[in-house]
Amino acid sequence: MLPLKDYNPTRRFAMVTAVLIGINLFVYFLLQRPGSNDQTELSYSYAAIPCEVVTGAPLSNQEIGRTLRGDLVACNDASTVDPTPARFPAKSVYLAVLYSMFLHGGLLHIGGNMLFLWVFGNNIEDHMGVVGYLAFYLAAGLVATVAHILVQPASTVPVVGASGAIAGVMGAYMVLFPRVHIRTLLVVFLVLIRDIPAFWLLAFWFVSQFLTNPNEGVAWVAHVGGFVFGALVALLLRSRLRPAPAAYPSF
Repeated sequence: MLPLKDYNPTRRFAMVTAVLIGINLFVYFLLQRPGSNDQTELSYSYAAIPCEVVTGAPLSNQEIGRTLRGDLVACNDASTVDPTPARFPAKSVYLAVLYSMFLHGGLLHIGGNMLFLWVFGNNIEDHMGVVGYLAFYLAAGLVATVAHILVQPASTVPVVGASGAIAGVMGAYMVLFPRVHIRTLLVVFLVLIRDIPAFWLLAFWFVSQFLTNPNEGVAWVAHVGGFVFGALVALLLRSRLRPAPAAYPSF
């Protein structure tokens, strides 16, 4: 299911959401440069990697080499003697958690993420305000990455994408606007376009994360962590947030 738009007007243009989309597109097309030979190098030099965050040190040439040969948990433990130096010794492994939110793995990855961010993010920004929304978005991305690291602390695979932060936005949307209808593209046996209440669309998306094939390389735990964080924040702050404009149609 792919959301196309929602029937949920905003009181002002979603400037922060638009800027976030612009930054993501700028990074992907002008810095990552899809199809270039240095995409892998850029991911290892800037993206968050669980092993690095846990150990506090950049990966060595040996660890990266083993990862590229298929060993996805190539993290050396304290008893392992690694004769090779760090590939990117100046890398800030903790700032990389922030950088990862603006890196993507392909056109479908960034295209889908930016669509979800626009459909759901503009109303959350309108509801939370500029500063609150930006802080919430970044916090959701941080929580999502931490959730992934807790489950796979020895992973040496770069974590890229805004999915965790956007999942937080989606979780908040489900709490704040459960009855708003979402124009949705459905692909089952036929291609259909239907209006679906946000609660059911987002609940389906959330449950589907647990059905993800672990071999697909999708950090589904990050998605779940971000979504739960967003829903909890919205539940806790719902009474304090500014009133939302009337949503329509509903059931």
